[in-house]
Amino acid sequence: MVRDGIFYALGLIVVALVLWRLTGSMGISLIPVLLAVFFLWFFRDPPRRIPNGPGEIVSPADGKVTEAEWIETPDGSRLRLSIFLNVFDVHVNRSPIEGTVKLVNYKTGLYLNAMRADSNVLNEQNVVVIENEYCSIQVKQIAGLLARRIVCWVKPGDTLKRGERFGLIKFGSRVDVLMPSDANLKVRRDDRVKGGSTVLATVPTSKNSDTVEG
Repeated sequence: MVRDGIFYALGLIVVALVLWRLTGSMGISLIPVLLAVFFLWFFRDPPRRIPNGPGEIVSPADGKVTEAEWIETPDGSRLRLSIFLNVFDVHVNRSPIEGTVKLVNYKTGLYLNAMRADSNVLNEQNVVVIENEYCSIQVKQIAGLLARRIVCWVKPGDTLKRGERFGLIKFGSRVDVLMPSDANLKVRRDDRVKGGSTVLATVPTSKNSDTVEG
């Protein structure tokens, strides 16, 4: 569990005790208790079986693939996947590849519905670029209508393992993944994916495959 959930839950338990002390009503006190249970559940961080096959790019988030398209960038063609996270999804973000963090760039913005096409430009967001000897992957954490805080635990120069946790977005949100032009897509639009365990695509390498826990 992400520790934020524990902090929220403890605060709500204190509120419940104060309400019970002031009113003597278990009914009113039950509301913050139920909210505390919700936060403990929302900030869950289940272990995932992380693929370690050659050139595999795993999903950085749980959710539904809402876009899978080729786009043109200043660096050439890239494959972009958009993953929408609803309030019931696990919101911990994981690194899609093993590599070095080259860029972390946070930008303030709006809180439009993350399903909107322009939310990846207008909304609050944080871009993380991770590189290894085979590819460079950009992960964009995008705040949504309910999300009010993007959390990122890494900085440029840090090294990450494939599937390693690097941040989270609180409540409903969206994550975009930008992959190289030689990526071989393994998922389709409307597929459900799991952070750290679903393979989104592969890129050419010569490494052998294996599987690890994380």
